[in-house]
This record gives sequence, structure tokens and C-alpha cells, in this order.
Amino acid sequence: MRIERLPLNALRAFAEAVRENSFKAAADRLGVTPGAVSRQVKQLEDRLGVVLFERHANGVCVTEAGRMLAEDVQAGLLRIANGVQQVTERAEQTFRLLISAPPSFLQLWLLPRLPSFEANERHIEISLDAEARLTPPLWLPNRARLSLRYGQGPWPGASSLRLFEDTLYPVCSPALLAQTHIRSPADLLTQTLLTVDWCSRASHQVPGWRDWFKSAGAAIDRMPNQRQYSLYSLALDQAIAGQGVVLASYPLIADRLASGVLVRPFGEKHSLSSPFAYDLVLPVEGETPPEAVRFIEWLQQEAALLRGTSL
Repeated sequence: MRIERLPLNALRAFAEAVRENSFKAAADRLGVTPGAVSRQVKQLEDRLGVVLFERHANGVCVTEAGRMLAEDVQAGLLRIANGVQQVTERAEQTFRLLISAPPSFLQLWLLPRLPSFEANERHIEISLDAEARLTPPLWLPNRARLSLRYGQGPWPGASSLRLFEDTLYPVCSPALLAQTHIRSPADLLTQTLLTVDWCSRASHQVPGWRDWFKSAGAAIDRMPNQRQYSLYSLALDQAIAGQGVVLASYPLIADRLASGVLVRPFGEKHSLSSPFAYDLVLPVEGETPPEAVRFIEWLQQEAALLRGTSL
């Protein structure tokens, strides 16, 4: 008989009736009426075409065929119960880690790196929350909530670890660079400038194109038109497509510079240091769970790798 056609409720009632040698006692264990057990067993007998119990005026008695079937059914039900218990225990052992971070940082820096951590931490279940506002961090015995932030500390009601400082670079596609004559900062005034409007606690202080031109020593009478985006991922996609030059935060473009889909027209020159930084925000009080400690150590290692490539 195919497994999807097995009458599981009837098999369970039958197994209990054999174990108790009584429909009434089986009904008490199952929390149903003796009549319900009797009907389930009768339906099973009709389904199989085999008599499983002999009915007498003073009770029932399992037949030889019923006894043989009961051994296999009870073994199967026990195996199912053991499987359910193991899954439950494994779920209880799972440590749940919620990471809150700005959408662009999540997508462009953290997500590509997370698989290397998850491959070695099978019992840590990671959830991601794309949120520009600070989510209060939290320690609990079987779960934790951490925040990755871009901005200027100190962060209210929390401690923090500095992951890396920020530096801004103009970047564009190799195709755009080959088609144009970008030799000096002033040459960018004839290009389509892409800009990102960061959402932060001090968004008015985030450096932009005007700050970059001033830092690069380029005299400007007025700023050219800029194409504005709410997410770095959108601006970078447009830059990769050759639609303009974006002033980008280095951690968010590091992978794309390494792959060659974006380039820095001036190389290491004409960078702009940002007063903002990337921090890991942690709870002030409580004991750090071991699982969270391992994640923090891994995150610091990845941050150190990024700092090394930015030298």
C-alpha cells in the first residue's frame, strides 16, 4: 500500500488496542470513546481484508495476523516519535541571530560574505533586517539581536565596535572611462553625477559631490545636475551600466572593484575621507552568548580583510 494511502489514525488506534488488549483502555489513552476505537479498527480490517481482533462478549482478543501487524506498526510509530523528538531537540538547540543593518550595506557587503560563516555554524539561524534606523541590540540565552550601523557614534544605550572607517571614491564602468576623457577632477563636471541620499541620524553631514570637488581642488561655479537614488545598489547598477559616475563608500564597492565591473578613474588619488564609519552596535549589559561571540569574531576578521584591501 502506498504511504499516502495509509490510514494513520486507524493504525494508531489499532496499535494502542493491541498494547492494551482492550478497546476501552486504548480509548482512554487516546482521549476518544471506545466506539471510536472500534470503528477505526473495523475500518482498518475492511481496508486490509484481514480480521485483526476476535470480538467476544467480555472483550476482544488480537488475532495472529493482528499481532504480526502490530509489531511493525508499533515499531514504525516509535521511529516516527523518535524522529519528531530529535527534530524538536535540534530546534531547541538552534541559536537565532537577528542582524539589523542599512539595506545597501546588507546587500552589498554582508550578504556576499555570510555563506562562509553559515557553512561552519549549522546551529546558528541568521535573520536579516534591512533597517536604516538603529534597532536596539539584545542578548538572550538562545537568541541575540545585533545592529550594524553607518554613522557617527556614540550610539544611545549601546556599546560599539568599529569595523572600518569610510572613504569615498568616484567610480564608473570601464566602458564609460574608455569612452570619455576623464583626466582631472574637473572633467567630472561634464559627466552625469549619481548620488545617494543616505538615511542616518546625521544625514545632512554625509559628504557629497560638492565636498569631493572642494577636496580635489576643482573650482566650480555651480554644481551640475545630479541623479539621486535612495539606495547605493540602484546607483551602482546605473554606474555599472555606464549611465554616470557615482561617489561611493569604499566598503560598498570593494567587491565590484575587485571583479572589475567598476573602476576608479583616478585610482587611489582624489579620495574623500568621511566622518562616518561602520560600527557593530552591541548591548551594554548582559553576557554575550558563545554563538554571538563567534559571529562577532568572524565579522571582525572580515572587516580586517577589507581594511587590508583598502590600503
